[in-house]
Amino acid sequence: MHKNEYNTIVVGVAFSPNLKANVFEALRMSILFDASLVMVHVGEKSTTKETALQKIIADFPQSLPKYTVLWKAGQPAEVLLNACADEHADLLILGALQREGLLKYYIGSVARKLTRKCTCDVLLLIKPAVERLPCSFAVVNGLAHEKTEAAIARAFYVLHALGATRLTIVEEISEDAVAVKVDDDRGLRKSTIVKERITLREGSRVKKILSQVPEKLKRAVAHDVQPIFGRRGYSIGHFARVKRADLLVLNAPQKHSVWDRLFPHDLEYILSDLPTDVLIVR
Repeated sequence: MHKNEYNTIVVGVAFSPNLKANVFEALRMSILFDASLVMVHVGEKSTTKETALQKIIADFPQSLPKYTVLWKAGQPAEVLLNACADEHADLLILGALQREGLLKYYIGSVARKLTRKCTCDVLLLIKPAVERLPCSFAVVNGLAHEKTEAAIARAFYVLHALGATRLTIVEEISEDAVAVKVDDDRGLRKSTIVKERITLREGSRVKKILSQVPEKLKRAVAHDVQPIFGRRGYSIGHFARVKRADLLVLNAPQKHSVWDRLFPHDLEYILSDLPTDVLIVR
C-alpha cells in the first residue's frame, strides 16, 4: 500500500455555522495524509466570502498544506462530482452543506448522489470540529463481496494515518442464511449449529483478506472480527452506534449489477441516520 494513497483531497465548503469546523477538519486530513487540498464552494464568489474564508484559513494553528479554492455555481452534487474528476481526487470530504440563501442542510440528498457516482472515496462528517476529536475506534464491513478486501485494506490505511488503535471487522450475515425454523429445543440446536458453521466459514474468509494487509498496519491497529446476524446496513449501523465507533467504513455501491440494485437499500439505513462519521470506499 502506497504511503500517499490519498494524494488529493476535495472538500465541499459552505458558509454555514460549520464552515470553520469543516475547513479545519479538511486541513488536518490533508496534513495527516500528506495530501494537497482543493476547497470547493458551490455558489458565486464574492469579496465578503473570500475574505471570511481566508480569515478562517489564517486561523488554522498548524502549518498549512498545499491548497486551492474553487468557486463554482451549479447543483452541489454535479459541481462536486466534476471537481473530483477534474482534480483527480482520491478523497471527497462532505460535511453539512447548505443551499445558497436557504437555511436548509442537505447532506443526505447530496451524499446519496455522490456515493453512487463519485469516482473516489467519500468521507461524511456528521460533527466536524474546530478542535480535533481523536479517532480511536472504527468499524468496517466484512461482508462477502468483491470490494470488501479493498474496504478493509483502506480502513487499516486510514486508521493508521489518523492514529486510531482499534478496528472491528463486522460480518453482516442475513438471517435468511440460517433458514431454520426455531420452535423447540431441537430447532434451536440446529439453528445454533448452522450459525456456528457460517461464522467459521466467514471467519476463514476474512482471515484470508487480513493476510493481504501489510504487517506494519496490523501491528499498529488492533483488530478483531465480529459476526452479526441481521439486516444488512441496519445491523452494522446499529453496531457502530452502540459501540460508539468514531468511524464506519463501507464498500461503495457497484454499478450495473444485481448488487447495485440491492445495495442502495442497505446504504439507505446508514445515510438516513448516520451513526457516526462514514467513509465510503470506492
